[in-house]
Amino acid sequence: MRRTRTLSGRLAGMLAGLVVAAAALVAAAAPAQAATLTQVTSFGSNPGNLAMYAYRPDNLPSGAPAVVLLHGCTQNAAGYFANSGWQKYADQWKFALIVPEQRSANNSSTCFNWFETGDTTRGQGEALSIKQMVDHARSSYGTAANRVYVSGLSAGGAMSATLLATYPDVFAAGSVVAGIPYRCATGTLNAFTCMNPGVDKTPAQWGDLVRNAHPGYAGPRPKVAVWHGTADYTVAVANATESRDQWTNVLGVSQTPTSTAQLPGGTSLEVYGNDAVRVYRISGMGHGTPVNPGSGVDQCGSTGAYFLNTICSAYRDAVFFGLDGPTAPSPTPSATPSPTASPSPTSAPTCVTASNYAHVTAGRAYHSGGYAYANGSNQRMGLYNTFHTTTLRQTAANHWVVGC
Repeated sequence: MRRTRTLSGRLAGMLAGLVVAAAALVAAAAPAQAATLTQVTSFGSNPGNLAMYAYRPDNLPSGAPAVVLLHGCTQNAAGYFANSGWQKYADQWKFALIVPEQRSANNSSTCFNWFETGDTTRGQGEALSIKQMVDHARSSYGTAANRVYVSGLSAGGAMSATLLATYPDVFAAGSVVAGIPYRCATGTLNAFTCMNPGVDKTPAQWGDLVRNAHPGYAGPRPKVAVWHGTADYTVAVANATESRDQWTNVLGVSQTPTSTAQLPGGTSLEVYGNDAVRVYRISGMGHGTPVNPGSGVDQCGSTGAYFLNTICSAYRDAVFFGLDGPTAPSPTPSATPSPTASPSPTSAPTCVTASNYAHVTAGRAYHSGGYAYANGSNQRMGLYNTFHTTTLRQTAANHWVVGC
């Protein structure tokens, strides 16, 4: 019996050794771990006491763009990164994501402090902490200094407006999702009034608040997209109009849209100036980030609390920011139209307003899966029919973009 047990022990030992060896071989053959959201523990003096998380897609090239994502109240960096849909486009189009996180020690609801002047002034508080995160990404990851963007929800949307106002020399564009105009509030008490029912100011008054955020600045200003649900009772929809007034005034364009369009998910798009400001209004949507789960080119994100299934805002913003670049996936047209001769662009842009059907017929667009797409930019224009009207602007030979 003793000998039998010894033999059994030897066999068990040999088998265990083989299992370990096989596991080692599998581990050696496994590919390197995919990119993940990672906390960065040291990125500057961090006067706002924020946490920094970053996502670098595999094979991120030098000089890649960077997008700052700002979560809403009761949210955190990991949740916003996982559900907002931005990771899909960061992987596809190779740009870095910088995801600041509020600490409960700063705000018990983990809201960014968009209403505290010490956190919304250039060179101070949370605004400076986020700017230091951008600087860290540039020095450590090699991201481009002139291709930095920001997007945020609710309190994060208000902080997005703060960064666009205080650091126009850093951010090239941004989006304010269910947010509030810059410096609407200067303390906790009037913050609630700004949220609901909202504060009414003239465009010039709103614009002065932004101009005073960086006195003497004469460089280019970031372009801005504003998103808001028409059934948002947390941050009143009036804030979308006030934000529009603020940024159109800062950018020197009219408060009358140059074009409008109907998009999926009950979304209307208003374009101001030469696509300097966009306002997206989502019919019936409450308070949250618009997402649209799926595998389509313009689908993204996961639904959940404050992630509402309507339209993929990350896709629209990424294209608006110019992040799609030459590698943007485009829907395969069911039939490639033969372009007709189109006028060569001159100093004044060539703009055409017509039905999507007429644009396709004229060779300015093509259709795929029931939707029309602008030639060259591949921007989705809406349903391919005679009832949907879009304004297209020619930027090069057979290259058209939405809006004029």
